[in-house]
Amino acid sequence: MELRHLRCFLAVAEELHFARAAKRLHIEQSPLSHAIKELEEDLGAVLFARNTRSTRLTHAGKLFLEHVPRVFTTLQQARDSVKAAAHGFHGQLRIALSDGIASSRLPTLLALSRQEEPETEIRLSEVPLSQQIKGLHDDLYDVGFAQSNEVGDGIVAEAVWDDPLMVAVPARHPLLAHKHLPLEEVLRYPLVLTDPQVCEGHARQIDRVLRKVDQEPLVAERVASTDLMMALVSAGFALGLAGASQIAASRETGVVARPFAGRHPKLTTYLLRVDKEPSETLACFIERVGAIELPGTRKSFSPPHSDDSEEIEP
Repeated sequence: MELRHLRCFLAVAEELHFARAAKRLHIEQSPLSHAIKELEEDLGAVLFARNTRSTRLTHAGKLFLEHVPRVFTTLQQARDSVKAAAHGFHGQLRIALSDGIASSRLPTLLALSRQEEPETEIRLSEVPLSQQIKGLHDDLYDVGFAQSNEVGDGIVAEAVWDDPLMVAVPARHPLLAHKHLPLEEVLRYPLVLTDPQVCEGHARQIDRVLRKVDQEPLVAERVASTDLMMALVSAGFALGLAGASQIAASRETGVVARPFAGRHPKLTTYLLRVDKEPSETLACFIERVGAIELPGTRKSFSPPHSDDSEEIEP
């Protein structure tokens, strides 16, 4: 089995069409079909079921597809490590980001890491939560951030940052007559929320807040990022629900943040890592994460909550 076999398999598996896969690889269809045949003979299994009208993955093909992308990811990471070493770096920290980590903290954390450990190269990957968990198990990432601690066995999830959950309100909206917004009032208007397929942890935490009242929310749109959420809010499309730092970081001028009335819910960000003794580089990074609260401030893990705040149970 050679890398060319895997490249051919991946192209056909993604296109489910031999002619398109051959065009994508810039080869003729005949050598592509021959490479797939060689791969199937090597594995002792049929990977594709073909007829004159369609191509589909067999059960064996689907199982093989779960592993092949990791081969190319690992190979790319090996190349990146060599390039980093050639440029004077002596280590690498691979960080996965899910659920739209609070943007106000990330630049501060990265700047501090660069200042304290300039010899360590940091690589960032934005991935869905399920992909992050799988990548941590498969040693594709060293550490990750997400807004969920439902991560299964073998992964440690430590609560590191809290962010007040706020309502993003369009300018000149009638709700701006209130300094603090009752949830029941918010639910009278359309909402733009994050897509649970992309921002799984964030969507779960928001959903738990919305379920605190017996009133079905009117969801106007699901989005993959808070940037798009703020754009829709600014346009007067709907209200948005996001962390205070996410709203503050938005460049949309037509958005006003309002806190909830009563107990103030908070969004919690978790640091995820494999349940084993961390390396020295990772241990230093984890300590640094615990020191970051807001730009320009240093604070330890598990900041105390005020009496009128409420952490959202993940």
